Amino acid sequence: MKRHLFVAAAVLASLAGTAFALEFRSVKETGVALYDGPTLSARKLFVVSRYYPVEVLTTQKDWSRVRDATGGIAWIPGAALSNRRTLLVVADRLPVREAADDKSKVLFWAEKDLVLDMADEPQSSWVKVKHRDGTTGYARIGGLWGL
Repeated sequence: MKRHLFVAAAVLASLAGTAFALEFRSVKETGVALYDGPTLSARKLFVVSRYYPVEVLTTQKDWSRVRDATGGIAWIPGAALSNRRTLLVVADRLPVREAADDKSKVLFWAEKDLVLDMADEPQSSWVKVKHRDGTTGYARIGGLWGL
């Protein structure tokens, strides 16, 4: 019995140190179709806009299997993806502030489904973002998808 517990503890300890990095990319152009299989002859599921963030789950030849903010899974041509890091606003209305502090001045309100550039790596529960008009500020990560 002790041996089984030791083996189980060793397995759990090794898994605890394993990091599973998520790979997020963005769509390069407006009007890119996502498919239900890794081929242009597969059924088109929907079309996404430029800079829309997706999570890459796996790649197969020239295709990537991706997940979107709604949890939908589809295939996209790998050439249609960019390394640009964008974030999708999933909150109904998200304040973007001058500093990473809830008491800081609100620079603008980001509405749901707005895409923002990730300007810097997240720090604690905040991330520095950039609006397409050039305004840069801090938003709570809980209102964003793509991290």
